[in-house]
Amino acid sequence: MTRIPATGALAAGLLLSSAASAAGRPPADAQPLSAIVLALEQRGFGPIVEIEFDDGLWEVEAFEDGRKRRLKIDPVSGRIASDRPED
Repeated sequence: MTRIPATGALAAGLLLSSAASAAGRPPADAQPLSAIVLALEQRGFGPIVEIEFDDGLWEVEAFEDGRKRRLKIDPVSGRIASDRPED
C-alpha cells in the first residue's frame, strides 16, 4: 500500500484546485467579453440570454432570426467555433 504524507496530499490538492480555477477563466490574452458580445450582436445574434466560460471557450445562448442558438466562441480570436440550434 502506498502512503502519501498528509502534507503531500494537501499540496497536491491545492495544485489541482489551482489548475481547475485557472481553467475556469479566459486566458490572459483573451478579448474582453464586451468585445465578444458586440461582435455577436453585429452579426445578428440577439438577444443574448446566457454566457459562461467552460472548457476554454465562451458558451453563449443567443437568438438569431427568432431561433435560439448555442454558440462556442474562442476567447482569443473571437471566432465562432460551433453554432448549433438549442433544443
